Amino acid sequence: MTDGWSNWSGTVRCAPRTVAKPTSLPEVTVLVREAAARGETIRPAGSGHSHTGLVESRGTIVSLDALSGIRDHDAEAGTARIGAGSVLSSLGEPLRAIGLAMHNLGDVDVQTLAGAVSTGTHGTGRSLGGLATRIAGLRLVTGDGELLACSRDAEPEVFDLARVALGALGILTELTLSLVPAYRLHERVTRVSVDEALARFDAWADAHRHCEFFWLPGKDVCEVKRIDPTDAAPDPLPDRPYERIDHSDRVLPSLRELRFVEMEYAVPAERGLACFRELRDLMQARHPEVQWPVEVRCVAADDVPLSPACGRETMTISVHQGNELPWRAFFADAEVVLRNHGGRPHWGKWHGQDASTLRDLYPRWDDFLALRERLDPKGVFLNGHLRRIFGL
Repeated sequence: MTDGWSNWSGTVRCAPRTVAKPTSLPEVTVLVREAAARGETIRPAGSGHSHTGLVESRGTIVSLDALSGIRDHDAEAGTARIGAGSVLSSLGEPLRAIGLAMHNLGDVDVQTLAGAVSTGTHGTGRSLGGLATRIAGLRLVTGDGELLACSRDAEPEVFDLARVALGALGILTELTLSLVPAYRLHERVTRVSVDEALARFDAWADAHRHCEFFWLPGKDVCEVKRIDPTDAAPDPLPDRPYERIDHSDRVLPSLRELRFVEMEYAVPAERGLACFRELRDLMQARHPEVQWPVEVRCVAADDVPLSPACGRETMTISVHQGNELPWRAFFADAEVVLRNHGGRPHWGKWHGQDASTLRDLYPRWDDFLALRERLDPKGVFLNGHLRRIFGL
């Protein structure tokens, strides 16, 4: 028995029998077969940045840290094969060295590639889809320890559903990403009133490649972040402390030094600002003690079946609370508002939903469950959290 496993925020803990750290694909297949033979659960772990129980296991937790790095790339096609355990922050410089970059990144980049795509992680930008929309191919170890190489041409059904799969279909070992030529960004941050942020947000989101705002409850103002491509050289712009120019992988993520718990919902874009207004009213009336910011972003519609942005233009709304402060009552109240506006929860952030409510949010829910049964009939990848989500 190990000393235990904990997620980044310290809110999810478990005591697995072992934490395995395979260094090769054959080792992963052996681990899966051994877990199946013992009748125990095996769960993949990235950086532990999820706020839900996705990784929990009393059996085996598989760290993908050693399955990392850029394996090869096709400059003409703009693709690269990358180990699934690669931490996002480690990819910027080596991709730049070959003239490429991720099309977008989320607000933090401490996640592994596999963990980020599997939970539907995204950045901001009205025309930009989540990270999983850029998957051109993937390799997956299924419940019987077999390796599937998937793309739109090979195993297309598995490819389609496995792009966001919560680790329920198997263990991702490698992904091929469609990338873009390396680029630089100019970031501007301004502080405005809530009324101005809401009145101008749609125009800003149309005018800028990236636009988001953070509502600061204690001051009741919004910090608006607008980011656009530039040909200018990297420059910290010291005379303008709220602006900078740098490579995309350095501008898009933000440093998060304090630990927190987070809940995020993806609501239909046309209802996003009304949902934020209602959430703000709730917080001011019932939870004035919460001082952590509320983040509002735009995400393009996509075709990934279990993506929270599947089939609809989306606005995401994230609430936070310090991990050592009371948060459950606040999140429960906020979740009512977010659900009432047709929201879908981010799979890697806290939510209180289960299969009874999730099924109706995803048109291809039953297709996913049927594929899960085919690829993992013994349920070797299922833990308590996934059984609750999928109603198994």
